[in-house]
Amino acid sequence: MQEQPDMKENARELVERAQDKTQEVREQARGLIREQTATRSTQAGQQVQSIGQALRQTSEQLRAQGEDVPARVMEQAAGRLDSIGSYLLSSDPDRILADAEDFARRNPWAVAAGTALVGFAASRFLKASGDRRYRASVVDLTHEGEPEDYEPRHLVGQG
Repeated sequence: MQEQPDMKENARELVERAQDKTQEVREQARGLIREQTATRSTQAGQQVQSIGQALRQTSEQLRAQGEDVPARVMEQAAGRLDSIGSYLLSSDPDRILADAEDFARRNPWAVAAGTALVGFAASRFLKASGDRRYRASVVDLTHEGEPEDYEPRHLVGQG
């Protein structure tokens, strides 16, 4: 009967080790996500601000041409992009992730629509690149093992 308590103790130890390992992996994943969020948000913030600057320049050009209404629209868009860029540059990764989670909770349909849109775009990209790879492999297979200067018999002397 000694075996049963030993088996229970071994099972308990295995469960504890698995839980510890799960917690360790979870912490590593959180660290990686924070690190990537910090890097990507800084890059995105810089890009968004440069787009805002370009819109501001376009707005000035439109004003110089007497186009005040489109210039005002461009200026407003530039201001919003500056705000977003500043937020991305100044916020720490935890705040950005918390804000993203809050947005997703408040707007689940927007997140679902965005996810569907990204999925559709990815499927179109994969289909297009798959078609190109298929065509390239067919061309490679038809000329495999032939010398560089090979000319099919029916084309000899027609060049």
